[in-house]
Amino acid sequence: MKIVAPYEIPMPYRSLLVHEDDMTITLERHFGGRVILRALSTFTSGAWYFRRVLLVQEYTGRPVEMGAIRMKLDGFGARLKKQILKNEVPLGRILRDSGFKYVSHAMAFLAITPNPEMMGVFWMREPKTLYGRRTEIMRNDTKIGDIVEVLPLV
Repeated sequence: MKIVAPYEIPMPYRSLLVHEDDMTITLERHFGGRVILRALSTFTSGAWYFRRVLLVQEYTGRPVEMGAIRMKLDGFGARLKKQILKNEVPLGRILRDSGFKYVSHAMAFLAITPNPEMMGVFWMREPKTLYGRRTEIMRNDTKIGDIVEVLPLV
């Protein structure tokens, strides 16, 4: 994995990664339909909740993103915390639908050589460069989340 400048990311990855919108809505616009969440693993450590997820197209099951998220659950309130812990709905949709006020900042853009697990979840036959980003979620100048998002070949 290496950090790259936004201009080094080829299209259409650049349009999917270099923005300040949430990834759920960006992916739904690009792929033309809702995406759903499949939790790969979850655990809690202190105030932080960690989960690795796969976002897939609702109507085909095709993977559109793999993500690793660290969230400070107390920063979301009881109702949202309960929804997040169900691991049924992408975080972006939960936050958007609830009107939760936050700021999402892309901190770094990534070029990644996929490992065997990534190749498997993205249905890849050979390792080709994938692109992603690391994002921070802020609320009232306090970090409440970190996300690493990787896109499949598009």
